[in-house]
Amino acid sequence: MHDDVVVIGGGPAGSKVAALLSKDYDVTVLEEHAVSGLPIQCTGLITQRVVELSGVKPNILNTLYGANVHFPNGGVISARSGKPKAVLIDRSDLDMRLAYVAQDAGAKYVYSERYTSHKIENNSVIILAESGKEYNSRMIIGADGQNSRVSMSLHDNFPKEYVRGIQVDIKYEMNDQSMIDICLGSEIAPGFFSWKIPFGEYTRVGLCTTWSAGPPVDFLKVLLKRTGLEDKEVIAKVCGKIPIGGRRKTYGDNLLLIGDAAGQVKPVSGGGLYPSFMIAPCLRETIDEAFTSNIFTSNKLSSYEKRWKKVVGKELKRGYKLRNMYGNLSDEDLNKAYGVIDREDIRHALNDIDIDSPSKMVPVIMRNFPVAMKMLPIMLKSLI
Repeated sequence: MHDDVVVIGGGPAGSKVAALLSKDYDVTVLEEHAVSGLPIQCTGLITQRVVELSGVKPNILNTLYGANVHFPNGGVISARSGKPKAVLIDRSDLDMRLAYVAQDAGAKYVYSERYTSHKIENNSVIILAESGKEYNSRMIIGADGQNSRVSMSLHDNFPKEYVRGIQVDIKYEMNDQSMIDICLGSEIAPGFFSWKIPFGEYTRVGLCTTWSAGPPVDFLKVLLKRTGLEDKEVIAKVCGKIPIGGRRKTYGDNLLLIGDAAGQVKPVSGGGLYPSFMIAPCLRETIDEAFTSNIFTSNKLSSYEKRWKKVVGKELKRGYKLRNMYGNLSDEDLNKAYGVIDREDIRHALNDIDIDSPSKMVPVIMRNFPVAMKMLPIMLKSLI
């Protein structure tokens, strides 16, 4: 059987693309797991905007209005909005709903089928699966996550860096169900941050660290002990890695990448749903052009990268600069920054932060001249 498009990966990025393409093309999705949505490898904290972009209505576990950011010296900056800032969703439910939508649109899903390699012959793609089966198509879409094999077929296509993450759901009810707790500092989450997210009688606790810091499980133990949660019952536990900073290429002959496979992840938070859903229409437009012209070369498909970078490229680039600056700050630097921004006017400005585009908050803060002058030495040090 010859398909128009084979999508590798039945997660949110792959299913979103499959749903868009199946209206006009024969699409098959190869998913290595037995179902979409498992195992879970995501915090599940997204904005209402992302829910709307998904096109489905996932189970919402809680609605959050702000965050308490804890600095190494014990200082806390609280930012609370009168409007919802994020929702905590059942991520497995989201993935399954997206897969159902794609299947309703006509996509064929093959579960427990793992991509191993592909080759191009006569302007078509021959895809070999671990089962020994071959799948034929005109295009292959790599949506196979952070360990993308499709991405690596482009050779030396690693992301700029990986961060490692771990989280647990524990049986513990936080007093304030409307706020997230975030902790900064090298003893808790070197190079990134930790989170504590309430949802009823349960709490989701996790963190990410730079790769060089080693396995994050030891830091999680420290976090749980410091917060008095080390003896609480663990309901669920997940861990994984997140590609940060993008990959060298997101296209090749007869091939496009999307989502974690393309490194299209928000560098500040590690979230990938917002970029993926924004980029999916760009992929559809590129596919349309290729089929209309019957040209599937890398040169033809390069327009995809131009399209998606026009949509989210600037924010991802600015976010990675912020990530690098943050990664160069010591605990002492973070404490100094706390001393500068611990002001009522800055707290008020932080209430309006958009977690899908966090870099937009920097110029808002730096427009405050006294704050800018005090922050400048810290920022300059972070660039070195």
